[in-house]
Amino acid sequence: MAEITITDNNFEAEVLNSSLPVLVDFWASWCGPCRMLGPVIEEVAREQEGKVLVGKVNVDENPQLAARFGIRSIPTLILFKNGTPVDQAMGYMPKEKVEAFIGQ
Repeated sequence: MAEITITDNNFEAEVLNSSLPVLVDFWASWCGPCRMLGPVIEEVAREQEGKVLVGKVNVDENPQLAARFGIRSIPTLILFKNGTPVDQAMGYMPKEKVEAFIGQ
């Protein structure tokens, strides 16, 4: 399992209660930069499996989560540690920057 789909219903269990750091990608299917970032996120998820949990939130399907974290531009990445957001980045970034962002 590489990345997981995060929804309003499983956010607490998957992100807030995770023992691992969690990288959450807020995205939408109509967003060009999101589609460019998708394969990068998938690759990082596979390579960091067991070290970092990677999840994706579709902002169109989960508007409450997007509002809760003030997502105004997508893609937005938020890194959670111990259930707390510790860092945030917006826009497309290459794999090296995503890895640096999560500290791997």
